[in-house]
Amino acid sequence: MMITVAIADLACVRGGTDEVLVTYALGSCVGVCLYDEIERTAGLIHIMLPWSRDAAYDDNRRRYADTGITELIGKMISLGASKSRLVAKIAGGAQMFGSASWMFNIGERNVEAAEHVLGAYDIPVIGRDVGGSCARTLYLHTDTGLAEVKTAMRQIRTL
Repeated sequence: MMITVAIADLACVRGGTDEVLVTYALGSCVGVCLYDEIERTAGLIHIMLPWSRDAAYDDNRRRYADTGITELIGKMISLGASKSRLVAKIAGGAQMFGSASWMFNIGERNVEAAEHVLGAYDIPVIGRDVGGSCARTLYLHTDTGLAEVKTAMRQIRTL
């Protein structure tokens, strides 16, 4: 069964189910998969922006790398995952608007923020498919932790 994770949202699943978490339209957005192999707990978040501190108001904490990843980790721990066993895979962060300016390259800033937050929690990033200029779809198989990335420009890539 597919569980769709919308933009600025997340989902977690516990146990060896055959469910697949999927998020679409990762352009400059970043999808972060977390997995605990022992508990077989899986989580996926679709991040839009790097830092909540830059927001005019905080209407959805899942929109940002710092607050969204923190919430995802907490939800996974509440389902039995151990933070010390979590590993991450990330996808997205494309440069969709052709600007050479770092300030306008939201994709690159999203990737940097996600990796910074994961590093602060000592969660290793063991797979990534980031950058470029095309959107991605990210699938996380909850029974194995296998992540797959699909773009219009190439075959499915396994992370």
